[in-house]
Amino acid sequence: MQMVDLINKKKYNQALTREEIKFIIDGYTKGEIPDYQMSAFLMAVYFNDMTAEESTALAMAMRDSGEVLDLSDIEGTKVDKHSTGGVGDKVSIVLAPLVAHLGAKLAKMSGRGLGHTGGTIDKLESIPGFNVVLPLEQFKKQVFDLGCAIVGQSGDIAPADKVIYALRDVTATVDSMPLIASSIMSKKLASGADAIVLDVKVGSGAFMKTLKDAEELSRIMVDIGKKAGKKVTAILTGMEEPLGHKIGNALEIYESVQTLEGNGPEDLTQVVSVISGHLLKHAGVVKSYKEGYKLSYDTLRNGSALNKFYEFVSAQGGDINFLKNKDEILTKTNTYEIKSTQDGFLEKVDALNFGIAAMKLGAGRATKDDVINLFVGIDLHKKIGDPVKKGEVICTIYHEDKGLKDAIEIINNSYVIGNKKIKIDLIKETIQ
Repeated sequence: MQMVDLINKKKYNQALTREEIKFIIDGYTKGEIPDYQMSAFLMAVYFNDMTAEESTALAMAMRDSGEVLDLSDIEGTKVDKHSTGGVGDKVSIVLAPLVAHLGAKLAKMSGRGLGHTGGTIDKLESIPGFNVVLPLEQFKKQVFDLGCAIVGQSGDIAPADKVIYALRDVTATVDSMPLIASSIMSKKLASGADAIVLDVKVGSGAFMKTLKDAEELSRIMVDIGKKAGKKVTAILTGMEEPLGHKIGNALEIYESVQTLEGNGPEDLTQVVSVISGHLLKHAGVVKSYKEGYKLSYDTLRNGSALNKFYEFVSAQGGDINFLKNKDEILTKTNTYEIKSTQDGFLEKVDALNFGIAAMKLGAGRATKDDVINLFVGIDLHKKIGDPVKKGEVICTIYHEDKGLKDAIEIINNSYVIGNKKIKIDLIKETIQ
């Protein structure tokens, strides 16, 4: 095979074979295919898309470029979940102990935050002592014994995706649906789970801004997963406003504990229960999604999964007293309150801008090398549709002076109080 022939084939919108795609991925990963040829290929894909078979072949080739975890020696169906990223998204932190408590086994590799979206690993690291790096055998043993483990993504997982994404980033080919889908699924397929639920966020604070784009991405990813022999469901969830109330690493750990105690915000409790319901069905714990959803929701509301969270954190070296004394998290920084200047209802909250404001405070990274502050962030007291009185606190900013002025300005321009009581749909669609 010659790379120039394969570029030409894709240029004329002809489908590539599995062998041809593997040749491209293997060659580029090994440095045998130069950047300029790979760039030409990516642009051809950008303009001509890929068939379902091509997207699957691309995901599998990137998966096979590195280590593929074998979790077969763990009894039962292993489940996993992936989010496309949003503001205040602490779903994995609540979900892991919940599904483990209810009898499923969740083995998860997560990433760090970049830009306005927070990373699960950063949030867990705000718990003193929590270890996100476990040897493979210890990771598998913890999943077997405890029912869940969350670790940082290994550099050995889908290395082809890492180098190809870096090239996409500088060649304006990031926003290609088959390339996005194959990138996500290559890592999920390499992580060894049997069943996966994809939480595809939609709205201002998400990568997918429109329902149409989110549906397209979800269908491609579900198709890839099924062709790879996995049970896959995609849930399209709203990101018009932040999920829950708290944005920022330790603040989101606080809210995760609250939720597992039975006192969490309704939107977070609902999203976790929807995802858990599907995972429990895939794992054979329940017979139907409805049964799984009700079991998950009731368990969160009665607080019975909290001890499993403590076990999970303790198993990975985390300080349980930090969680049991969670109110101290709110005393680690200075606070600033933003108050309403009128009566009415909260009609709009720009999730993206709230995420950017939190990043300005130091809760997120503008570049991969930025050092984050684990205790700064935002507590948004109101949700869309809530009544607001003049002088009432809209949100509290937790800060250490850095970025405070910018954050205040951004937030003041990022919400609307009016006369309409608006209701938004949190769960937009389910694709399976």
